[in-house]
This record gives sequence, C-alpha cells and structure tokens, in this order.
Amino acid sequence: MTILTPDAPAPEDFRDARAAVARLIALYDQATIFLQTEFNRAMRDGRPEGRVRAYYPEVRITTISFSKVDSRLSFGYVPAPGTYATTITRPDMFANYLEQQLDLLIGNHDAPITVGLSSTPMPVHFAVAGNDDITIPQEGAADFALRDVFDVPDLNTTNDHIVNGTHVTQPGEAAPLAPFTAQRIDYSLARLAHYTATDPRHFQNHVLFTNYQFYVSEFESYARRMLADKSSGYTSFVSTGNAEITDPLGDLPASPRMPQMPTYHLKRAGGAGITLVNIGVGPSNAKTATDHIAVLRPHAWIMVGHCAGLRSSQSLGDFVLAHAYLREDKVLDDDLPAWVPIPALAEIQIALEDAVEAETQLEGYDLKRIMRTGTVASLDNRNWELRETSGPVQRLSQSRAVALDMESATIAANGFRFRVPYGTLLCVSDKPLHGELKLPGMASDFYKTQVSRHLMIGIRAMEMLREMPLARIHSRKLRSFDETAFL
Repeated sequence: MTILTPDAPAPEDFRDARAAVARLIALYDQATIFLQTEFNRAMRDGRPEGRVRAYYPEVRITTISFSKVDSRLSFGYVPAPGTYATTITRPDMFANYLEQQLDLLIGNHDAPITVGLSSTPMPVHFAVAGNDDITIPQEGAADFALRDVFDVPDLNTTNDHIVNGTHVTQPGEAAPLAPFTAQRIDYSLARLAHYTATDPRHFQNHVLFTNYQFYVSEFESYARRMLADKSSGYTSFVSTGNAEITDPLGDLPASPRMPQMPTYHLKRAGGAGITLVNIGVGPSNAKTATDHIAVLRPHAWIMVGHCAGLRSSQSLGDFVLAHAYLREDKVLDDDLPAWVPIPALAEIQIALEDAVEAETQLEGYDLKRIMRTGTVASLDNRNWELRETSGPVQRLSQSRAVALDMESATIAANGFRFRVPYGTLLCVSDKPLHGELKLPGMASDFYKTQVSRHLMIGIRAMEMLREMPLARIHSRKLRSFDETAFL
C-alpha cells in the first residue's frame, strides 16, 4: 500500500538546546498540519489513495563514557554509556522544559543531541486535538474505516512501563530518555482537557488537590486579591471553560457544563503559579487526576482535603500533616505494590509546617495542639463504618494512624511513582470513632471557619516551594537505579 507522508529533513545533531527545540517544533508542526489537511480532504472527498501517516519527532543522545556526572541533581544525565531516545509531542507547550532537559544533557555529557523523526506514527486524533474546526467522525459516519487510512491511538504503546520500572529495552533498541512517550503524553493531555474543562497549557507547576468545592470560591477570592496587587507577580486567573481574567473585577462566565474535576489556575510567568483541582471523592478520582497531570511534570503537588480524626485528643478543625500512609485504597496495587514504602519528603514537610505556623501564628507546643504529624490511612470504602469495624479499627490502631481519608495515599503514591514531590495536609472534619459524625449544622460552621485558613496554608506552602531550587525540591530519593535523564 502507498504511504502518504510529509518530506522531512534528515536527523541533525545539535549542541544548542534552543535550536534543538526549534527543530522539534518545526517537525511537529509539519506532521500535525499534514494530518489535519489530509483528514479534512478525506472527509470532503472520500478515501485517499494510500495510507496517510506522519511521525512524532524524536530526540536521541549517545554516550560512550562512564565518567561521573555531578549527581546533586536527580535528573539531567544518563546512567551508563549507550543510546537513549524519546518521542516528543507538543514541543511548543513543553519548550521551556525541553530546553532545560536538553541543555543539562549536552553539558553533562559533552555530546550532541540528535533531532529527527521517530518510527512512531502520530495518531490522527491527537494531531487534530484542539482544532475546533475539525471533528473526528463517529464509526460509520465516513464512507471508509478511519483505521484503514489513518493511525489511531494504540494502547500497546500507551502505557506506564517506564515509570513503573517494568520497561525492558530490547537488543538494538534505544533506552528511554524520558518517563513518558509522546503517545502517553498525548493521551493524558486529551483526558485532562475532558476532565478539567481547561486547556492543559494553563496548568501551573504547583498543584493543590482538594476534595471539596468549598475551596474553589476561596481560591477565586484569593486570586482576585493577587491580581489587584501588582507586586504579587500573578498575571491571570483561569476558570473552567478556559475563561481567563487579568482584571480583579473581571467577569467569569459560568461553564456550560461542570466538569468531573473542576480546575482553576492562578498563573504566573514561567508556569510558577498555582493550580487548584477539585478531584471529588475517592481514590479512583485521585488516580485519574494524578495519572494525567504527571505528564506536565509539575514541581510539587499537595493534598489539602478533609479527613476523619482518629485520636481522642483531636478536635474538629485540627490539622494532620501526613508523614506516612496506610494504603488500603487498592487502585495502585498493580502499578506500585502496597509493600513499597512512601517516604515523607523533608522539603514538602517543612514547607507545610512553616505555612501552618505562619497562618495560625502558633509555634512550638501550641502548634502541636492543633496539628498532629502521623500516619494517614486511605480506604476505598467511604462507608466503612457500616461494616463490621473490628478489623479496620485494629489495622488503624496497629498502623498508628491519626487520620482517615480516601485520596491522600493515592496522591502521594502516584507522586512517588511519577517522581513528583508530594505532601498532605488534612483538616479534621469528623471523628467517627468517637461519635462525632458530620451533621449539617456542625459542618456548615466548620466549613465557614476553616476552609479559608486551610487553603491559605496550602498556598503559602506552594509559594515557599516556588522559591526553592529545583535541585532541592526534586529529591533523589524518588529516583530508581536505572532512571531516565528527563525530569
């Protein structure tokens, strides 16, 4: 069968990261424009005379030396001599990230980066994504089967083998250079747009997760105060439906549909702002959100949700800083076995504790009165109280758990799996073991008094982390033996 494909320049070596990224952008644009044009033509004129195919661009590096690299950074170098490669998508959106990674590789190994086309076809779905003028037809809408003419997403190559540590490099094959392939990233970018109702390019490098919509209005109020303060450094606020304001009094139209995971972005130059995601309830939602946000390579994500307090000394409104997790959420067991410990990250823990201290104006013993550090248990059953409780309660006691929720362990475990610094600060909203269940009046009063303070603590922590050098925040304890060079 004839294959229709665009002409592209031969692979070329680069020692300048910016020039390499410019070539990646040119190759990617050529491929997507070609697929969009041919797709429109096929929808208008019928089946083409051959198979239409374009390829993802690729970066590749070959090293021949075992010489040691300055390993204070957890990324930016390959572990051993050999050839390493990765496919690239959306190089325009990831330009700063790619320049940073390629510059480190070129400098650390004194070797050029080769930029050319890969052997991985680009699915037409991802090539036309974001182009409102193009609609992928339902099966049978066109007079030919889409898969007979165009490449479509392939689940055999869209997986997490690299980050899970299960990828096996075949003889003669280049080892992975990045944690995610282009198809895997494209899949998540499409899912993010669907679940959050905002374009992925709005996401910032510091992500707050919550499980309550109450936090959204507080976040918007804070965003408007920051936009009014020209010295804050924040430039705009983005709501669902990609509604964006730069004026603190600007109108934000309601989204035509409330997405599954409403997401809001307080933007700052270089992506240094804060994104708030309401993931809803449950570990499955937490996994879905973090699975997809991980491809954006954020610098930190923190859970600021509500929990059940398990100790009699706790009061409603107290805080819990997680330093360990009892993982009974089950959603990650196939990707990250429950026997893998999830360590607390000192940089995140200190930022959160300092933020609590700054926001509450308490320190020392007085701070300990309202904030406990301890194990957080995450279950997959919100109504565990309705079952025979002796087993769960015994496990909670043996694990020394001080709080119970449904999302925190999943978010932390996926941070560990994806090499994204993570942390958890929860607010006690009920105490089921002590008969203090959530009641409507009690809950309303609690939310009024605590939501604003809790959110501000999360924001303060992120602002502290923003000032931290990448070499500090991206911990080497999150990297495996045979690690990818890209962050």
